[in-house]
Amino acid sequence: MSAILYLTAYRFNRRLKLETHDLRNAGLKVTLPRVKILQILEKQVNERHLTAEKVYKILLSEDEEIGLATVYRVLTQFEAAGLVTRHHFEGGNSIFELATGDHHDHILCMKCGKVDEFTDEFIEARQKEIAKKLGYELTDHGLYLYGFCPQCRKS
Repeated sequence: MSAILYLTAYRFNRRLKLETHDLRNAGLKVTLPRVKILQILEKQVNERHLTAEKVYKILLSEDEEIGLATVYRVLTQFEAAGLVTRHHFEGGNSIFELATGDHHDHILCMKCGKVDEFTDEFIEARQKEIAKKLGYELTDHGLYLYGFCPQCRKS
């Protein structure tokens, strides 16, 4: 076995062990659909916010025979287990992203659907001030901004 092939097999095996460990830690049984969907979510570095339909299309492109209903069910199970966060952006589609534990807000393009993440300490502090002023104990929050991305504004 060549060194490159061995290294590739080693990395794949290591990643698979981490994924099965993540599923077990979340209290979920390790099944092929769960592993495949988790792999897709972890691989999407440039596009972290995916609809169930997008996950399904990626599975189809990889010749995986996992139905759309199963994708929805697995993503809902992942949400309940804390592995993913579901966002309900305008437009009606649920968008899923891996739960990383770091808080961030979102800005969305109303034309192409592009989603960008951002953090702003001033906004965070102001939200806490408003909650305190109104007598609320803030437990969670999310901020979604809507507009048109630079690419869509050009066209």
